[in-house]
Amino acid sequence: MFTGIVEELGEITAVEQRPNAARLTVRGPVVNSDAKHGDSIAVSGVCLTVVEVSGEEFTVDVVHETLRRSRLAKIAPGDRVNLERATAAGARLGGHIMQGHVDGTGVFLSRDPDGLTKFALPPHLARYVVEKGSIAVDGISLTVASVTNDEFTVALIPTTLELTTLGRTEPGDLVNLEVDVVAKYVEKLATAHLAGSTAHNGATPPEEDA
Repeated sequence: MFTGIVEELGEITAVEQRPNAARLTVRGPVVNSDAKHGDSIAVSGVCLTVVEVSGEEFTVDVVHETLRRSRLAKIAPGDRVNLERATAAGARLGGHIMQGHVDGTGVFLSRDPDGLTKFALPPHLARYVVEKGSIAVDGISLTVASVTNDEFTVALIPTTLELTTLGRTEPGDLVNLEVDVVAKYVEKLATAHLAGSTAHNGATPPEEDA
């Protein structure tokens, strides 16, 4: 589990393309200080498993499904990425509960001088995004300022712009999006409940014994 509080701005140092997968090497002295094989690290919001550790760098494998759903498919050496280690039990929950399971990508549209930043929102994710709710953008826990069926805005403070990839994002750039997992569970439970109620209400009552 992650909280969306970025610990470090890392750098991709190598990308090795493999059949239906990719292997990334990432430089991140802070998150790598105690990293070991099998640890989970969020790379711009994508939960990945450490397979090698060397000096200030760690290596991760990215499977086809992750490449399909995230912007890691277009990552290249020299690109900067947001890094966060998995949350330790008992630690402060500074952002919101995140799994590191990216739901899709959005597009950076614009940012005004006050830090109000707009992103395009894929239609299939719009129903999970609400005003004043939480959303993860490239692994950063953010509060939704406003939302429509195809766009949402967040207010970014100078610290976020300075210490994360969002300060370097240009209009048209892709970003990873993870919606609030609670919203998805509520939808599934409510849908099942409503379907059950409809079936019950529309059922033919059993015949009484003569």
